[in-house]
Order: sequence, then C-alpha cells, then structure tokens
Amino acid sequence: MSNIEFNGMWVRHPEPDDQARVLRVLDRWWGEFEGSTGSVQRALLLPRLYFQHFTTGSFLVERDGELVGFLIGFLSQTRMDESYIHFVGVAPEEQRSGLGAFLYQRFFAYSRDHGRSVVRAITSAANVGSFAFHTRMGFTAEAGPAELDGRPVQPDYDGPGLDRVSFVRSL
Repeated sequence: MSNIEFNGMWVRHPEPDDQARVLRVLDRWWGEFEGSTGSVQRALLLPRLYFQHFTTGSFLVERDGELVGFLIGFLSQTRMDESYIHFVGVAPEEQRSGLGAFLYQRFFAYSRDHGRSVVRAITSAANVGSFAFHTRMGFTAEAGPAELDGRPVQPDYDGPGLDRVSFVRSL
C-alpha cells in the first residue's frame, strides 16, 4: 500500500522503527487510565514483533510528520474466516474526527479482501469509551460470566486480574 490521504493526514503501514514512536504517545493518549499499571500493560501489548511481522493489516496515521493514530491488526492464522484488531490509538485532539472509524473501515476492507467474514477485538472492562466506540462500529459484546456496569466481562481474559470485554463483528 502506498500512502493514502484522509482529511489532510497520511496513512501508511507501520515499519519497525515506528514502535518507539507509538510507545511514546500511549500515556498521553490514554491519560491516567488505570494508572501506572495501565501504562505498563499498554506498552507490553505492543512489542516490536507487531511492527515487523504484522504490518500488512496495520495502519499508521501522520499529520505534518506527527503520529495521530494507528491500528494494529492481523488475519488469524488459526481461524481462517477471522481477523483481529489488536490495538488502536487515536490522538485526543483527533478523536471524534472520524479517524478511528476510518481506520476500522480500512481494516474491515483488508479483512474482506482476504476472505475474512468475522472481525474480533477486545477492550479493557473499565474502558467505557472504547466499549461505546466498538458498539457504534457494529461490534457485539460477547456474553461473559461477569458484568461491569452492564457490560459483559471475560474475567482474567489476558491473565490474572486482566478482565476484558470480547467483541465480534460480522462483515
């Protein structure tokens, strides 16, 4: 994919050197969400391998050379009809600009082009904004054995104490 333009921003696939740029913005973009524990968890979710081996389904967005958004996603190697959105971030000043929806639509198109009919994603059980965004994008939260403020939760999904909401969307 060559660079494409969206509302004055440039979209491209990430490269290995982009990992450091992405890690540098995480705390600012997420604020103090879940404190220092959340900060460490977010950084651990984006090891360099995603910027080396999972780039064709991932997108990085820049405006005037500054990072303003990214989506890390991939085609499932096990479930041949599925793809997975692993991690997405949009700069606070670009939220509600349509950038997040644009990134998801690009990933949906990529998934369809590769014969996938289902997209999966997860979010922290406490991330109310992410839950609302995924619902607006057509995802359904999968039933779980627990609940937090009306949201179905998968306890210990990513390890002890790392509860998640699991989403699924048909294409």
